[in-house]
Amino acid sequence: MSPDATPTARERVLYLLRERGPLTGAELVEATRIEPLPLWRICRRSEDIIGEQAGRQYLRLDRAVQGYARLSPSIRREFLTYTAVGVVGQETAVCSRAEEITAQAERISRTKSNTAREAMASVIAEVGLQRRGMDEVTFIIAGDVTYGMAHSVPRPESSTGQLVIGSDLDIIVVATDDFPQDLLMQLDQAIYRRKYYLLRHPGHREEIDYIIKRLAKVADQVAFDTFEHGVAAKILHEGQLLCGSFEVFDEVKRLVAEAGVPQRVDELEAAAIADRADAQDHLLQIDDDVRTGEHFNLFYTREEGEEIY
Repeated sequence: MSPDATPTARERVLYLLRERGPLTGAELVEATRIEPLPLWRICRRSEDIIGEQAGRQYLRLDRAVQGYARLSPSIRREFLTYTAVGVVGQETAVCSRAEEITAQAERISRTKSNTAREAMASVIAEVGLQRRGMDEVTFIIAGDVTYGMAHSVPRPESSTGQLVIGSDLDIIVVATDDFPQDLLMQLDQAIYRRKYYLLRHPGHREEIDYIIKRLAKVADQVAFDTFEHGVAAKILHEGQLLCGSFEVFDEVKRLVAEAGVPQRVDELEAAAIADRADAQDHLLQIDDDVRTGEHFNLFYTREEGEEIY
């Protein structure tokens, strides 16, 4: 190449990685100003570039994908946030950077879980649930946090456009069928107030996505017979006890297990893994940037959050 020749995109990426690597996909985008999809292609196609994925992949149900099963994080999010990229010769450093990313995601997940627990403790105290009905309600957390895969990338909250910090807090409140309706309404109102506080407070900027239901509804949803029921059942399957009644939580998990939800989730996850491999192969074989179609839905995704039903 002559001294006056403009370096190709691949040459720019290689130069940056040799000088500053390893980098995350997001750091590469910022440094090169190359869009995520063509940059991802450069990194995956080059024999001189190596990458290490941090964290883990897990099932998400998405209406935009045929069969509804997709892996989370999306290809784009995995590349930008959870991949350490370097060049041949930087293997040890790339592995170390991936471990750092994993540890950071786990720290963020613990912090968000603690925030959710403190928020629900505040709600319990406000409603006075310790004195009346604490053994009849359980608070469950689900989503990215339960996989140790929460992130802190700023994003707009869907209903208000308010900027929030990273993964939302998916909270499911399950009450016994005979739990007083007036108390259930008070719980709803108290959680909503806490949601608004965390959303607007400059020291938090956290989004709570919550739903309140009774055990009878859980029993209906674990049938996994509609998209909405599938999302709800899958979330109850992955959910972890946040606070509240151990007995109600155990009953939720019993209903989930007896309905065969874990097996359904495993089957859908296997399908999602196969689809991810097909999508990546397809995206690497073409060079256009048309953001439509099945394979592009697995790269570009709207905010990775479904209603928790």
